[in-house]
Amino acid sequence: MEAGATLAVADLGVVDYGGALELQTAMVSARLDGRIGDTLLMMEHPHVFTLGRGADERFIVANPASVPTYRVSRGGQVTYHGPGQLIGYPILKLEGRARDVTLYLRNLEQAMIDALREFDLDADRRAGLTGIWIGARKIASIGVGIRRWVTYHGFALNVSTDLSYFDSIVPCGIEGCRMTSIDENIGVGRQVSMHDFKASMRTHFAKVFGYDTIVASSDVEHLSAIDG
Repeated sequence: MEAGATLAVADLGVVDYGGALELQTAMVSARLDGRIGDTLLMMEHPHVFTLGRGADERFIVANPASVPTYRVSRGGQVTYHGPGQLIGYPILKLEGRARDVTLYLRNLEQAMIDALREFDLDADRRAGLTGIWIGARKIASIGVGIRRWVTYHGFALNVSTDLSYFDSIVPCGIEGCRMTSIDENIGVGRQVSMHDFKASMRTHFAKVFGYDTIVASSDVEHLSAIDG
């Protein structure tokens, strides 16, 4: 990242998954055209299952609540998104040495590891797999898309997620995978709010990816830049 690089961070609250897809598509085009700079979108989704480009639909084993399902242009298998889960969609233009998909994935993981460790949670990678684990359970999943070296899709980390929804799928296509959350690991008498974890994630994301400055940006500002 060049010296003086700035990251815009847009905290959009709860966004319908279809709307988030449309926003990402518009922002990728705007980033390619130079109308916006690098941006991290942070949000939550209502209940939804998503399948990556080559994901096997058999990994959705039940859907008693009729949760909507989307097949999208990210890598990876099936996952669940819902309230209490932090979603991060980085819209970044990878340039120079950063044009390395593996490096990009490892950086996403490192940012989440560092943010979790700020709350005394011992998170780490697993050899040969993408995502973050605490002990034997997975706390964060990653599925990315890259168009002409501009990134979209991203990561999902369970803060206070209702983990029972993961019982309806084989998470990330990993047989026997059990999911966990910050709430499940933080300890009696402690709590990490979504607000506090977003702040930590924002800081560590910028540090890992080499941004010197973070600026807050609203959805209105981004849509104005895209439409203009």
